[in-house]
Amino acid sequence: MKHTVDAMGKQCPIPVVMTKKILDKAEQGDEILILVDNETAVNNLSRLAGSTGCSFVSRKTEGGYEINMTVKSDSAARSQAEPEIVCTPAVPQGDYTVAITSDKMGDGDPELGGILIKGFVYALTQLETPPSVMLFYNGGARLTAQDSPCIEDLKTLQEQGTEILTCGTCVNFYGLKEPAVGTVTNMYTIAEKLTKAGKVIRP
Repeated sequence: MKHTVDAMGKQCPIPVVMTKKILDKAEQGDEILILVDNETAVNNLSRLAGSTGCSFVSRKTEGGYEINMTVKSDSAARSQAEPEIVCTPAVPQGDYTVAITSDKMGDGDPELGGILIKGFVYALTQLETPPSVMLFYNGGARLTAQDSPCIEDLKTLQEQGTEILTCGTCVNFYGLKEPAVGTVTNMYTIAEKLTKAGKVIRP
């Protein structure tokens, strides 16, 4: 059977996640055509192919890249494989809290930082164990606002059981409206959540 994954315009790690969902259901001998528009996705999909025993052929096109993967192993073996996706930091499994202090991830270009933080939040929705708590303060408070590009992913995390808390002082300081997801909290609660967390991740 032939499958097509159109990941044009999708940032890391979405192309890998989309392809892995097809792989989990594919049978030996199935072919997968993946369309992407950035080299990072090509490299990550190559790692996915290597870790799942699939053949991998890529070619550059006018608008991006075409990748052909052929399934070589059975689904049971593939389900145990976890490729190394190089675009966001690894998140520990188990009980952990994510503290987000900016609407961008890392230093450098602001536009890239916005893309990275959106990719990080999306990646959390795909983990086997989502965070117990997500705290948003200072510039991070913008990510729970009505016009945030992360809202749908944050709603998914909330449905998965993640408690989402945004600093009320920060909401007022930046002139933001009521958060579109989660609840407003105070610094005492934020301090309490951080000190009681098994692990704290700050992207």
